[in-house]
Amino acid sequence: MSTLPAPEPMRARIETVPQHWRRLATYLADQGIRLDLEQPPEQFASGFANLNYLIRIDGTQAVLRRPPRGPWPPGAYDMAREFRILSTLWQEFPFAPRGLHLCEDTRVIGAPFQIIEYRQGISLRDSLPPALADDPAIARRLGDTLIDLLTDLHRVDPVSVGLDGLGKPSGFLQRAAEGWIKRASIAVEGWATNNTRQLIIELAHWLRENQVDGHGAVLLHNDFKLDNVLIDPQSLQPLAVLDWDQGTRGDGLFDLAILLSYWTERDDPPAMHQMAQMPTAHPGFATREQAAERYAAALGRDLSAFRFHRVLAQLRTAVIFQQLHTRWRHGGTRDPRYANFGELGEGLLEFARDISLGRVF
Repeated sequence: MSTLPAPEPMRARIETVPQHWRRLATYLADQGIRLDLEQPPEQFASGFANLNYLIRIDGTQAVLRRPPRGPWPPGAYDMAREFRILSTLWQEFPFAPRGLHLCEDTRVIGAPFQIIEYRQGISLRDSLPPALADDPAIARRLGDTLIDLLTDLHRVDPVSVGLDGLGKPSGFLQRAAEGWIKRASIAVEGWATNNTRQLIIELAHWLRENQVDGHGAVLLHNDFKLDNVLIDPQSLQPLAVLDWDQGTRGDGLFDLAILLSYWTERDDPPAMHQMAQMPTAHPGFATREQAAERYAAALGRDLSAFRFHRVLAQLRTAVIFQQLHTRWRHGGTRDPRYANFGELGEGLLEFARDISLGRVF
C-alpha cells in the first residue's frame, strides 16, 4: 500500500495570527480547564477563512477555532452553530470531531471561539502527492470515499442526535437561492466587471424561473469537499470531517452539488482548475456525473431536477471567492492569493451559466 507523505501543517511562527493567549488561559482556568502555554499554540496553515490553532488543554491536544478578523458576511463563521452540531453528531457520525467548549464572549480573544477534539491526519487539496499521482486506483478510491462519507452523513437521523431543530428545512432551496443571489450582488459591489454583473443577473433569473422544491431534511455539512476531510496517511481511510460552521438541515442534493462545484474534470475551463480545491482532474477519479449517480443509487434519490442544485451550488462557490476578494480589497487580509479571486469568481459564474444551459454536468 502506498502511503501519503505527511506535510508540515503549521504556519511559520512569523506568519501566525496572534491571539490573547494569557487572557484565554485565565478564562479557561475559571471554567476548570488548564491551558498549557509552555508549548506555544500553533496555527494550522490550511484554510482561507476561520483561524485554527493546535493547543493543549488538561494535558491533551485540542483545536481552538475562531472566525477570521471581520467584517464577516451575514451568517458566516457561526461558532455557536458549529458547536451545537459537534457536541452531539459524533455519537452517530464518528467522523465528526467532538465539541468540547464554546465561548461567545468576544472580550476573551476578540471573537467567539470553540474548542474541539483534535484528530491527527492529513488533508489533500488540488493535487495528489507524487507517490500517488500515477495510481488511478487510489484516485478512484479517494473519490468514492467522499461520496460514501456524504451518504453516511445523510443517513443520520437528526432526531437521534438532538438536531431535529437545526435550521429550517421548509423552503430551504428557495431561501438559499435568494440568499446567494443577494450575497452575489453585495460581494461585487464597487469593483465587479460588467460581465460579472450580467452573469449574476442571468443566473438569478434562471434560478427563479427553474426553482424546485427541496426533498427531505437531512443533516447538511454545507461545504463538504476533500480538504475538509482528514485522511490517515498509512491506510488512506477517513479520520474526520471538519468545518461544520455552515451546517444545517435541508435537501441532501444541495450538499452533493456543493461537493461537485469543486469537483474539477480534465476538460473544464481554466477557472475550475485555478480554483485548486480538489485533485479530481487526476486520472482515476470519477466524473461529476458518475459521483452523482453513486450518491443517488446509495440513497435512492432522483436526479432529474439536479441541474437546479448544481447551478445554485456553483453560484455559491463563485460568490465565496468573490467575498474573499472583497475582504482583500478592504484590507481584511493581506494574503496574496485573494488578489485574483475576483477574476476567478467571474470564471466560476460563467461555468454556472454553462451548467444552466446543459453544456456540462
